Amino acid sequence: MNQTNRISRRAMLRGLGVTLALPWLESTSSLVHGATVSEHPLRMGFIFVPNGVNTHRWFPNKVGYGFDLPPVLEPLAPLRDELLVFSGLTHDKGRANDDGAGDHARSASVFLTGSQPRKTNGDNIRVGVSVDQVAAKAIGHQTRFSSLELGIHAGQNAGNCDSGYSCAYSSNISWASETTPVGKEVNPRLVFERLFAGGSAREVDQSRWQREALRKSILDFVADDARRIQGVLSRNDRRKLDEYMTGIRELERRLDQSVAPETRDIEVDYPVPDGIPRDYREHIRLMCDMVVLAFQTDSTRIFTLMFANAGDNKNYRHIGVPDGHHDLSHHRDDPVKLEKIAKINRFHVEQFRYLLERLSSIREGDRTLLDNSMIVYGSGISDGNRHNNENLPVVLAGRGGGTIDPGRHLRYDTETPMCNLFMSMLERMNVHVPYIGDSTGTLPGLTI
Repeated sequence: MNQTNRISRRAMLRGLGVTLALPWLESTSSLVHGATVSEHPLRMGFIFVPNGVNTHRWFPNKVGYGFDLPPVLEPLAPLRDELLVFSGLTHDKGRANDDGAGDHARSASVFLTGSQPRKTNGDNIRVGVSVDQVAAKAIGHQTRFSSLELGIHAGQNAGNCDSGYSCAYSSNISWASETTPVGKEVNPRLVFERLFAGGSAREVDQSRWQREALRKSILDFVADDARRIQGVLSRNDRRKLDEYMTGIRELERRLDQSVAPETRDIEVDYPVPDGIPRDYREHIRLMCDMVVLAFQTDSTRIFTLMFANAGDNKNYRHIGVPDGHHDLSHHRDDPVKLEKIAKINRFHVEQFRYLLERLSSIREGDRTLLDNSMIVYGSGISDGNRHNNENLPVVLAGRGGGTIDPGRHLRYDTETPMCNLFMSMLERMNVHVPYIGDSTGTLPGLTI
């Protein structure tokens, strides 16, 4: 075996307090811990948006291939052939089922669990284990991080946030156990530091201090290792590694600019802690970049991302909607309010497109990161005015490593459990469990 083939897929560039995982390279593709590999790892992710959608502007009319893209989904036109748009999926346990009001809290807690949350605002919270954590428990040991839980707005796990439901239900979609939500990270800088931290706690702190004090980059601390490894890479891999490191340097620049003093006068309608980007759009995109980095370096294969907490009433002045999102969702069929909801929905979809474009731009052999992923985007409520949980707005992006045939609108009978989709995804991740939430089996029709 030549020297090039001795570079493991798990090879790292190391420096003081820094561990920089390599992306997929031709020179590392033949060996993973001494075993020959023929396939790239499969990834999964879940994105939650609150308050439902303008259903009139969401669901395609045509079923199957060549489906139409309604106004809210139009931003996804360049990626239509990478999508499955679903109609008919339902979360029955998001309904009251004799528990009374609290639809928004239920919509988040049921989103990935398919389980009815116990109505309480005390410490005796209880719901199901979420699909991401089922997968993380089974395959998480294969990567540096078993999963990543991300968000844009911080939440709280105590207090009453929705008609007698604990704030834990509204603030979390990832649940490690029936009683334990997995807290999300909302600061992209901290996610970045976590992805690249290495060495002892003292070394990590020292590295961070030096970078901040001397305005150094993560890359400055791994420069010696980078020069060493360049000598055994092919020309294509040297170019790919250079592009990867250039991307990291650009991401560091954006992280710095996102909280720079000159941006601190941006008007926002929610408290913004130090280090959190003031620009909501840039905040989402930085978090999407963290997902791409984590997938690209095989640091994790599972993520969740909440664009906002359940029942969020943020306004969207930057797109011409000064009204609160939750207030608008109670539209009472007012066409003006419905149009504003559609604008918010479309804005969120544009950020989803950003993530998909980034994933599709990174190649792994003859496929892309998106080809080797399954990304669910959707809400636990369909129409925010009705607070209904049937016919949920759900999109699945990616080809599941060649196990999914996208480019279609799939219409199922109403009351088809959304958890059946989760069972199908777990099956493709080689994770086998008897059920998730109220699942009745797998979802047919994902492949032809």
